[in-house]
Amino acid sequence: MFAAYAARIDRDQPLNGLELGDRPAPGDRPGWTTINVKAASLNHHDLWSLRGVGLSEDRLPMILGCDAAGVDADGNEVVLHSVIGQSGHGVGPDEPRTILTEKYQGTFAEQVAVPTWNVLRKPKELSFEEAACLPTAWLTAYRMIFTNAGVRPGDSLLVQGAGGGVATAAIVLGKAAGLRVFATSRDEAKRKRAVDLGAVEAFEPGARLPQRVDAVIETVGAATWSHSVKSLRPGGTVVISGATSGDRPSHAELTRIFFLELKVVGSTMGTKDELEDLLSFCAATGVRPVIDEVLPLDRAREGFEKMASGELFGKIVLTGS
Repeated sequence: MFAAYAARIDRDQPLNGLELGDRPAPGDRPGWTTINVKAASLNHHDLWSLRGVGLSEDRLPMILGCDAAGVDADGNEVVLHSVIGQSGHGVGPDEPRTILTEKYQGTFAEQVAVPTWNVLRKPKELSFEEAACLPTAWLTAYRMIFTNAGVRPGDSLLVQGAGGGVATAAIVLGKAAGLRVFATSRDEAKRKRAVDLGAVEAFEPGARLPQRVDAVIETVGAATWSHSVKSLRPGGTVVISGATSGDRPSHAELTRIFFLELKVVGSTMGTKDELEDLLSFCAATGVRPVIDEVLPLDRAREGFEKMASGELFGKIVLTGS
């Protein structure tokens, strides 16, 4: 079957390890389900995999892709939960939690196999392309806001780095939940898009906000960390799920954190139950993922290049070539 896969690890030039071509189709395995992939979306996790983060060379070649929506053998339209092993379903009971492609072949292919427990029904209200955007970036944003940030309707939220998948999802979800959302971006066009999606205002990184916020959604890391901490009200919460600009900020702001009793909460992906809630939330409210571009699978390299450059707003989705 045709697939986009990591053939080698290159920490400095990750796209050098990306290849497109034939790979073996999934075999039968007890407790697992094979899905015919209709749509799959890119995440920064895929770039990190090409750098060897979470993916060792002894597991190569590895088909990339965490997220997908498709059709199972019985004709059911489904969405995949990409976290394998967190509850022992479909794998050994002592197997540690991993994200698809850290150990098992991924979704950038005509077919993918996952534990049957990881297969969820796709709401009829969502297209395959829309549903394929949800299991990583949108689920991450959902958990950050509704599980870890501790915010309620009417509270305020700062989203750093508007344009990326998680940040874009956080703006849309925050607006839909009745939050007062602020956003930042270095790019003027992205700031305008953030406002169009529901942010009250969008600023350049580091700019003083009109008010201190209840929570910050942080995925940028070192470049925005100090601003995130300084933007919080006393007792506020910064939730961090990534560090695309690096994980070693020049100012940790420890004094401010303890003096103002701020909370720093780490957040990774989300549970199957949270994904079910997110799917239902989107189906019931009309909220839809922001899609930057839909490309056929045989043009996957273009999608990777666009994501690596940061020249995107929302998700890139791959469909059957």
